[in-house]
Amino acid sequence: MKAKIHPAYNEVKVSCACGNTFTTRSTKKELKVEICSNCHPFFTGKQKFLDTAGRIEKFKNKYDKKPKA
Repeated sequence: MKAKIHPAYNEVKVSCACGNTFTTRSTKKELKVEICSNCHPFFTGKQKFLDTAGRIEKFKNKYDKKPKA
């Protein structure tokens, strides 16, 4: 490996939008993430729906109706 061409690989603090923080290693000084393993639905088992302007309800109303015979 050539000397002085590689970035420094240091310990950094990772901050999540949910308030969770942990340390890892990276070439950046600080990392900010929107979602982590503490708040991700796959890891928590809780699913959250972000219903923007009632889209889920519109879909259910449109396709839940039984056809008239």
